[in-house]
Amino acid sequence: MRTILLSAILIALAATIPVPAQIKSVTPVTSKMLLDPPPSDWLMLSRTYDEQRFSPLKQIDKKNVHQLRLAWSRGMPRGTQETIPIVHDGVMYVINPGAAVDAVDATNGDLIWEYKRKLPEELKGAAEFSRPKSLAIFQNLIFYTAPDGYLVALDSRSGNVRWEVQDHDPKTGAQATSAPIVVNDKVITARSCNRTRAGCFIAAHDTSTGEEVWKFFDTAAPGEPGGDTWGGVPVDKRIASTWGLPGSFDPMRNLIYWGIANPTPFARLKRHDGNVDAVPRSAPADLYSDSTVALNPDTGKLAWYYQHLPGDDWDLDHTHERVLFRTAFNPDPKAVKWINPTIPRGQARDVAVEVAEAGGIWVLDRSTGQFLWATPFPYDVPEFHISKIDVETGKTYINWDLVKKKNGDRNIVCFNNTKGYFPMAYSPENNSLYIPYVDTCVDMDVDTTTDRGFRIRDVVVRPGADPNALGGLARVDMSTGVVRWRYTQRAPTVGAVLATAGGLVFWGDMNRRFRAFDQDSGTILWEAIVGGIVQNSTITYAVGGKQYIAIMTGDGMPETELPMKLAPELKTPRGHNEIYVYALPAEK
Repeated sequence: MRTILLSAILIALAATIPVPAQIKSVTPVTSKMLLDPPPSDWLMLSRTYDEQRFSPLKQIDKKNVHQLRLAWSRGMPRGTQETIPIVHDGVMYVINPGAAVDAVDATNGDLIWEYKRKLPEELKGAAEFSRPKSLAIFQNLIFYTAPDGYLVALDSRSGNVRWEVQDHDPKTGAQATSAPIVVNDKVITARSCNRTRAGCFIAAHDTSTGEEVWKFFDTAAPGEPGGDTWGGVPVDKRIASTWGLPGSFDPMRNLIYWGIANPTPFARLKRHDGNVDAVPRSAPADLYSDSTVALNPDTGKLAWYYQHLPGDDWDLDHTHERVLFRTAFNPDPKAVKWINPTIPRGQARDVAVEVAEAGGIWVLDRSTGQFLWATPFPYDVPEFHISKIDVETGKTYINWDLVKKKNGDRNIVCFNNTKGYFPMAYSPENNSLYIPYVDTCVDMDVDTTTDRGFRIRDVVVRPGADPNALGGLARVDMSTGVVRWRYTQRAPTVGAVLATAGGLVFWGDMNRRFRAFDQDSGTILWEAIVGGIVQNSTITYAVGGKQYIAIMTGDGMPETELPMKLAPELKTPRGHNEIYVYALPAEK
């Protein structure tokens, strides 16, 4: 009798739980929509192809942001979480740790459908630590880069697989750590790699069929442009990754701009069989490592490149977003260290801007890659990885004083993971870039008997820095290069920045604080405390005329682990993976 009664109760309870179902109506996402997204949507990692992370939504503004309240939250499975969700037609699509994609109602977090990837037994453990940064959407397809090396196209309405194709072999050491973008009816992907050149590439696949259209290898082979810059390293050992944030797209020039990371092994001495001078001390060296490459998205052909760091000796990535905008050229010599003197003052230029994990702001012309200006960031210090730049040609020179010339050499180089996979934001309203950073450097030795060329590699507070100002957010005027304001605190960050037409900048940290700043003054106008580390994520969207602000908490690797070692007293809960969404209270 008790069993029957219990069964009846469970059945009654189950009847009250919403059952995942197909989305009845969703507008197909067209190329035109990707070029000019509806203000209510967040259709790609940074909302728009230019990677500005600026939203025209302004229901939430300086005057009412203090009224923000939690609208809903949703727990997520344990595991690494470094992703940014996308939103279309009131549906949020998000990657769950453990190789899953969820579609949820963006007004309340209710599950609509879930796709769970069935992985080979040997990859099930690794799936918990997979690091994809986002999804892509086009027509009625959601594109997901799975941990087993497959690019999967899911039906956005049901989560059913429409097609899948293996775009890399995990056995080569490649992993799906970046995010796909859709350009000109092609889904373009990048990945990390560490064993062989075979896994180090950017690729384009047809959005309808999954057929591979082109492949661009991150490193140059003999006989190719730049192929003679590796000092005789065998082609299969020419390794550089595109593990970080995906490229941006300029539709006027039909170019995508992608950042490529450091060469491996990390140390020059190890990479070049004990000959530290096998490649030059100035660019080009070990191409296309630590470079910006401009590619034709239809063919994958290289239009131009610019190398930020030649012959890297420390694993100082230049692999994240290139933000695109138009600005007047007026760099202030008091604020900017390297300025091209051939550019007329006040001239408007279309630029691609990078802030590296290694620090530094780099401003290039989008058409040609011409060097415009650059400066160390967050600070100009003797340990900076670049010693000089030929300002007329843009040729960069590695800081040779800090290159390790023999086994056992050890030093501190700046910066390290200072602006990682957590993207910055740009506001066209005041021509300002809002840069999140961690004021850390790397203490590293060289040992050619190890696989990666070192035994000691520690993240450290920058020499002479204030440990209570470890984390920061800076507003930089992109015409002059002047830092207009800088907010600092003890807690580091791995949170993405968001700028809105409401005059606000949103940003979260590793001490569970999520804040809204006045974009002009840097004044904190609102703060919420969440259950874990604010991890990447920050977006805004609208449904039914109501604006929402969303973040996600969770652990990342290794950028989450390293800064937290420098602030262990924060004791932030680890493994707390959750979506938090805020909105203004309903009008009475």
